Amino acid sequence: MQKPKQHIFVCTSSRVTGQAKGYCHANEGLGIMQRFIEEIDDRELGGEVFLSNTGCFGICEKGPIVVVYPENVWYGSVSADDVEEIMDSHIEGGQVVERLVLP
Repeated sequence: MQKPKQHIFVCTSSRVTGQAKGYCHANEGLGIMQRFIEEIDDRELGGEVFLSNTGCFGICEKGPIVVVYPENVWYGSVSADDVEEIMDSHIEGGQVVERLVLP
């Protein structure tokens, strides 16, 4: 296995039981995942950028949540329309998307 340069985590409110329900699931969590998959594939970054869905981060009122490691940047109120900007600015450009950063 190749170690990724970055790892993106997207809350989809998935549960241990396999159920997908909750705030991020109801508010585009799966659509955000799909957009990241498409962007990573289109940019041929599959070996450099890993993507994982997660369960709840516990801050639903700020969701949907996206976290990027190793920078430990937490984005809140992310929509599928924000994914391209995160990919352009942060993942490929090295610049955090400040308007989405959680304090």
